[in-house]
Amino acid sequence: MAALLPSWAWVSGLTVAATAAVVALAVQADHGPRPAAPAAHARPTASASPTPTAAPTPSGPPAVPEASGIGRRIVYSVRTHRVWLVDATGEPSRTFTVWPGTVEPQPGRYSVTARTAATTGSDGVQVEHIVYFTAVSGVNIGFSNAVDGSSPPPADGARTGGIRLHKEDGAALWAFGDPGAKVSVVE
Repeated sequence: MAALLPSWAWVSGLTVAATAAVVALAVQADHGPRPAAPAAHARPTASASPTPTAAPTPSGPPAVPEASGIGRRIVYSVRTHRVWLVDATGEPSRTFTVWPGTVEPQPGRYSVTARTAATTGSDGVQVEHIVYFTAVSGVNIGFSNAVDGSSPPPADGARTGGIRLHKEDGAALWAFGDPGAKVSVVE
């Protein structure tokens, strides 16, 4: 009669066989064909796609305009309708697009002159986080956001100085724009 092998011997034998099989397959794979990377200096052939490639896009938000001053400030670009909240080191802590009113401030240096938590805008919309910094021909100019988050276009012919922000940007500017804070308006 043949002697029975204990179970640990079977398990050990199967483990050794499986390990040997994996090693054999790895050696075979190492000697097989490999994909070739294109040469760094390769030129497109006549069969290359005629579609032009897009130029790489700059990463990150637009830089703070150079002519906007130094130090902690709010920067507003009349041309691009963008605001930057710039910290004391000169780095932007936040930037966002805005919707201008029908009356624009002139490029220059201003300061936050007043703040109002909430009111009705000159366009009849309930607004909050109003941060005023100048007036043009009797129209107060300031940043605000609509309470309901909307940004309707100003009524035809209405003279409005509210620079409307998204709701979350309005809260951020409100927290940043203390009375006396610098505001720099650039083209």
